[in-house]
Amino acid sequence: MPIDIETFESSSGDRLQHSGETNADRVMRFLAANPDKAFTQSEIRDATDVKAGSISVVLSRLEDRGLVRHKGNYWALGEADDVAAYIGLLESTRAANDRFGEEDVDEWLEHAVDDEDTE
Repeated sequence: MPIDIETFESSSGDRLQHSGETNADRVMRFLAANPDKAFTQSEIRDATDVKAGSISVVLSRLEDRGLVRHKGNYWALGEADDVAAYIGLLESTRAANDRFGEEDVDEWLEHAVDDEDTE
């Protein structure tokens, strides 16, 4: 997604690296939209634009959390209650961002407590 040049010029490199949506979020959103199907890693990668070097790790971590299932070369949405909770959190976050705007990391950092100040 493109950004305006003012945002580009005024934001730190760290701020511009984070899109707000993780690779895991993209994979879960895709699988949740297709709960009656199973996909290969390459199909999930192509549908979500997750980099080839990252998709295996993302899927393995999601499987460890019970959010996806894996058989042979295929991956599908998990069956656990955790999936519903994860999707609910994702949708709630998206709705809050739509209504109130995304969090501004630089603004949070301005007000963050420095560990040295608390000692």
